Amino acid sequence: MSTNKLNQPIKIALLLVIGFLSSCNSKNYKSRVPVENVGVSTMYEAVESDGAEMSTPDEQKKVSPQDVKIIKSASVRYKVMDVKEASRQIQKITGSLRGYISDQRFQNSTYQTENRFTIKIPQESFAVLMDSLGKVAEFIDYENISSRDVTEEYVDLESRLKTKLAVKQRYEIILRQHAKTVKDILATEEKLGVIQEEIEAAQGRLQYLTNKVSYSTVQVDLYETVAYKETPESYTRTFFSKAKEGLVFGWQLIESIVLGIIYVWPLLLIGLVLFFVLRAKFKK
Repeated sequence: MSTNKLNQPIKIALLLVIGFLSSCNSKNYKSRVPVENVGVSTMYEAVESDGAEMSTPDEQKKVSPQDVKIIKSASVRYKVMDVKEASRQIQKITGSLRGYISDQRFQNSTYQTENRFTIKIPQESFAVLMDSLGKVAEFIDYENISSRDVTEEYVDLESRLKTKLAVKQRYEIILRQHAKTVKDILATEEKLGVIQEEIEAAQGRLQYLTNKVSYSTVQVDLYETVAYKETPESYTRTFFSKAKEGLVFGWQLIESIVLGIIYVWPLLLIGLVLFFVLRAKFKK
């Protein structure tokens, strides 16, 4: 019995030693296992998959009523008493509302005078302008107002732009830290060029929508009727027009003679010298 009691502690000690040695061997084995380097192409796939996850619609922010993007436009046609006076009044109203006239076309015919122009007005002043335009009209042919909600497109562009900027940043990190060979550098730069083009396109579209939302467009067509005058087949010249033409012709003739004398002054000078020489010779 005493021998068995002495053997039990020895067995326990041996088991502990064996367990310790096995744990050390496993750690050494793990330390000897080589870690495989992650390829640049694998990083591309990770960046693209992360970008796709970031651009999901679920993460787009909720739009509040203040953030709604609406493009407003209108077209009107008015009959007025005096086209020039009405145009001056509208130009004054537009300036007071911080707007401007972008283009203008004035046209005159045998039966009416017409002026067409485009007004760019801040969106907050759109309703005030429309109320003021009708006051200059003698008769309203039509007033068309349209609105287009671009909030969804605007929010989608903002979300995609944010994602593309993040993807661009990751590609730049790959280029600086992981692209070692010429092949990897060229491939990364190509992907950066593509993503940069997409970013610039999104930024341009956002800027376009922002401008269209900020400034509304109003097409204005003013006209006044005039007494019909038949276009004559030929025009008879008056005495005064003939006299004016005669004076112009006489002045042009004098001008031509003076210029001709100036052009041939060397010949005149030689002629005068010869004249005096021959005259002196004959006198002798």
